[in-house]
Amino acid sequence: MRVGAWQRRRSMWLDLALAAAAALECAGSAYTFTAHQGLGLAARVAVAVYALVAGATLVVRRRWPLVPVAAALSTIPLSAGYLLLMIGLYTLGAYRPEGAAGRFAERRAMSALCAVAIAETVLVSTLTLGTQHQDALHQGVPEWVLILFSVLAAIAITVPPTMLGLYIGAKRRLWVALTERAEGLETELGLLADQARERALRARVEERTRIAREMHDVVAHRVSLMVVHAGALERVVHKDPEKAAASAKLMGDIGRQALDELRQILGVLRTVEPNDDDSGGAPVGASGTASGTEYVPMGVADLPKLVDESRAAGLGVRFTLGGARRTLTSEAEQTAYRVVQEALTNVLKHAPGADVEVVVAYVPGGVALAVSNTCPPAEQTGEERDATILPSGGNGLVGMRERVTALGGAFTAGPTAEGGFRVEARLLAAR
Repeated sequence: MRVGAWQRRRSMWLDLALAAAAALECAGSAYTFTAHQGLGLAARVAVAVYALVAGATLVVRRRWPLVPVAAALSTIPLSAGYLLLMIGLYTLGAYRPEGAAGRFAERRAMSALCAVAIAETVLVSTLTLGTQHQDALHQGVPEWVLILFSVLAAIAITVPPTMLGLYIGAKRRLWVALTERAEGLETELGLLADQARERALRARVEERTRIAREMHDVVAHRVSLMVVHAGALERVVHKDPEKAAASAKLMGDIGRQALDELRQILGVLRTVEPNDDDSGGAPVGASGTASGTEYVPMGVADLPKLVDESRAAGLGVRFTLGGARRTLTSEAEQTAYRVVQEALTNVLKHAPGADVEVVVAYVPGGVALAVSNTCPPAEQTGEERDATILPSGGNGLVGMRERVTALGGAFTAGPTAEGGFRVEARLLAAR
């Protein structure tokens, strides 16, 4: 701010100095010209005052650069205003004005102004040879030499200032354009950086949501089965030791499966890309894990085993697979498995003892899933119901919907008219 104020003050004082010099030059030259023409004192003073005012117009040269040029053209017939003309033409070229005056700052208009100034200067010199150049004529200098000198002098005081002004103006406009472009690029880069940060934040949130869904699906189903078997084991441990042993064995199998799936998921999260492995060890691909265990996502082919596990937990599950098998993406395969898994888990949690029907059908364009359960038996006592009902985080249906819609599929869930619950999903086949 201080630098800008100092520059404005310097420009103001420069314009005042130039205006004073041009005013004195105009007034002095005009007074001398009128004296050579034999005019009276009053006329000479009046012309000198007019020329003084014309020269003072340089004060406004930056705001209205056409005014000093017009004033100079009006004083040239008085054989004055040449300094004013030089500075005015330079200013008109260097500071492109706005509005109507801007048309005079173009190259053609500047050339026309120079031609008018040259013509005026030569005409005035030719018409005043007898009064302005008496000494040269008396010394035998030819008139054509004086006229040629006038032409050269007129060109010297008009063309160089005009060319210099146009060059400075073009350079200034180029600098302004480059500055604006640099500022625009800086602003654009700032916006791109903000967008990149937002995308990175969204990616982190999406990745955390995906990990939460995977952990929820694996842990909720397996642990729910283990809790159900633990409850059964507690009830039959003294009555039926063989059934208790079978339940204990199933709990162990389910626990190991849960650990294997968790280990695979966590291994994928620790996957190291080959380019990022700077330790010199063997690189691990995107499909491998840090422990060397390949993560193979579950799919539709694994649903019979999933249904058998639910049956072993006491659910009456009927499974139907129909239609001509279609190729699904790995994400669609895993999503289909997770939807059925979560639906069965919800039945274990909220409707223990209910019958469940799982229908998987390959349809044109993809695969359709439906998991429905009947109303849980009403004859179950309150104590038995409390011992069977499992805690719920309330995120199962939300996670299923997010999984399906993320792949462009359709998902619906809600109670049935008979008092049960139904989950439906449709996933697209690979193209």
